[in-house]
Amino acid sequence: MGQPRHKVVVVGGGTAGWMTAAAIATAIPSSLASVTLIESEAIGIIGVGEATLPHLKRFNDNLGIDEASFMKATSATFKLGIEFRNWGQQGDAYFHPFGDYGVENHGVDFHHFWRRLAHDPEVGAFSTYSVPVMAAAAGKFKHPETNGERLANSYGYAYQLDATRYAPFLRTLAEARGVTRIEGFVVDTRRHSETGDIMSVVLDDGRELEGTLFVDCSGFRGLLIEQALQSGYTNWQHWLPCDRAVAMPSEARGATAPYTQAIAEANGWRWRIPLQHRMGNGLVYSSQFMDADDATSCLLGAVSEPELATPRQLRFTTGKRTRMWHHNCVAIGLSGGFLEPLESTSIYLIQAAVEQLIAHFPLDDDYAAERESFNTLLDLEFTRVRDFLVLHYVATERDDTEFWRYMRHLDPPDSLRERMDLFCRSGHFNEYQQGLFLRPSWLAVMLGQRLVPEHYDVRVDAIDPGQLKQRLCELKARIQNAVQQMPDHDHYLRAFCQERAA
Repeated sequence: MGQPRHKVVVVGGGTAGWMTAAAIATAIPSSLASVTLIESEAIGIIGVGEATLPHLKRFNDNLGIDEASFMKATSATFKLGIEFRNWGQQGDAYFHPFGDYGVENHGVDFHHFWRRLAHDPEVGAFSTYSVPVMAAAAGKFKHPETNGERLANSYGYAYQLDATRYAPFLRTLAEARGVTRIEGFVVDTRRHSETGDIMSVVLDDGRELEGTLFVDCSGFRGLLIEQALQSGYTNWQHWLPCDRAVAMPSEARGATAPYTQAIAEANGWRWRIPLQHRMGNGLVYSSQFMDADDATSCLLGAVSEPELATPRQLRFTTGKRTRMWHHNCVAIGLSGGFLEPLESTSIYLIQAAVEQLIAHFPLDDDYAAERESFNTLLDLEFTRVRDFLVLHYVATERDDTEFWRYMRHLDPPDSLRERMDLFCRSGHFNEYQQGLFLRPSWLAVMLGQRLVPEHYDVRVDAIDPGQLKQRLCELKARIQNAVQQMPDHDHYLRAFCQERAA
């Protein structure tokens, strides 16, 4: 049997490294690529990316992972979305669900029908027309029904998991599929004198490992993509000035919520992520407006459960590598870029890069076109996530602290400003094919933070208002009935993990 066409060398383990290695070993034939991963036990996993998006289920399914076994191994819980508190104004609360609102009618989106009668108290809040919103509020969950009534499959779900356990889980799978793991730390690189491509990496014990395609999963350090290749970094901190976080686990007490919380504080925001065995807590803040000691005190004062570890400080610079695939090196994970964890996008952005790398995997030595396509698509992913995150800040009405006054008067990116202006005027969106967050997500944040459009689609006026109100009230009642029949999240979670993964 001949040698594989490509020797893929993954530098760094953790979530990014093992997601990359496992996916390539599963999707790419061994005749085309071998995979070697270099990691050092001395470098710990950051492990605070505990909240995920629904796309992770597809990733796991593609690897052939049994869902219950995965959830048991990572102490995962189900997640229907994210609850936001104090973002529009202090005292506000809204929910970003993983699912639709209502149903469209003759090509007109549901929110236009609701907008016409939003003033009627019997019609009620927009959130009451979403199954995942109402289920989350009731602490309930069950898997969507693929064959059933429309409301039964109108939502998706994600996981809240222990990220320090996900990487070892994937390592076992990856090594069983042929990935070679090498213990060590990369201290140098050897580059081709003419092309500039990386030819090999040198480990701290003097060993040299050759490769044809290198994947940098070394974290913020960017050992290959930046220190060796100097790809450059596009800094977005002027739009997203939060550059620090302090994280701390606490005991899990009471009912386990099927959602993550993002609670706005005086100089940033705080997360709460319920796992089976503990609660994940953290505070994201800007060093321009708060120092580390005050941030730690704020977090400790807000967490009511007993602490399980000492608070840990993290630093980051929001942005992305100018070129995530540069020469023969692809940066995935923190080495490729970082956007603060407000919408749980960290693991998704790893997944997006891994899936695009597999889709663009080079068949020979001439892969310039694949590389350019990869970089274009990842630029779009990061840019559109950036815009969605900035929306949460600039759509605020808060002016109680210097931080919120700064964010409220921030000049957003042109792409976001155009999107906001169109929605606030007409209730419409400029749709795009590439990008993570779809219409329901934008609706959740915009309406949740009081950006209510002045007008609605004129086609709504073709329906008699009395008939429209009746339809809306009937739909709301059906949603309430569907949620009432769901089991409690804790009961469903225990039964699912114990019975299916026994």
